[in-house]
Amino acid sequence: MARKSYQEQLEELREDVCYMGEVVMERLRMGLDAIEQKDEDLAQEVIEGDGEVNRMYLDLEKDCIDLLALQQPVASDLRFIASTFKIITDLERVGDLAVNLGEYTKDAERDLFPDVDVQTMGDLTLEMIDDAMVAYDTENVEQCRDLAVRDDDLDHYAERASGIVVRDLIERELGSPDEAELLLQDVSRLLLTIRDLERVGDHAVNIAARTLYMVENDDELIY
Repeated sequence: MARKSYQEQLEELREDVCYMGEVVMERLRMGLDAIEQKDEDLAQEVIEGDGEVNRMYLDLEKDCIDLLALQQPVASDLRFIASTFKIITDLERVGDLAVNLGEYTKDAERDLFPDVDVQTMGDLTLEMIDDAMVAYDTENVEQCRDLAVRDDDLDHYAERASGIVVRDLIERELGSPDEAELLLQDVSRLLLTIRDLERVGDHAVNIAARTLYMVENDDELIY
């Protein structure tokens, strides 16, 4: 079999990273569905699926290292490989956050905060990750900059949601110590869910930032 050309290897790397993005987004969607439906079996499937994401990450990390070591790329190719190396790290971490959602589902027994719309927030983060991966695949720099703006909106949404939880906690009349402990566990779990979804948005911006750097050698969004 003929050895793949250098450009074919680069294109295959891009395709494999986009596939990893699809898998991670599916895991995140499953985690959100598990929370909404209180489906422990689905939650367990998300948790057990983390191994697949980790294996993808390690395989792609090796591909990046091999390309750097064996091909000694320069200029735009070097930026592509270096940015891709960072992007797969963000995707792996989004996979970890999806696992967290699965674990929160298994621990939760009740829903005491109906005013907090976790699903809408989750949909926003999924759209951001999807758009970030499309920007990476198509090298769309305007989409990269747009994602940074949308992340501010997600941060405000998360802040409002956290405020609802804290205000509700303050206004509640706590009963027995056991009741109070259960309520605090519920509050902690929901605040962690909000925080984790906010972090997914941050990873989407990271992907956009590395894509912008990859395409235009512009570190404007890297922080």
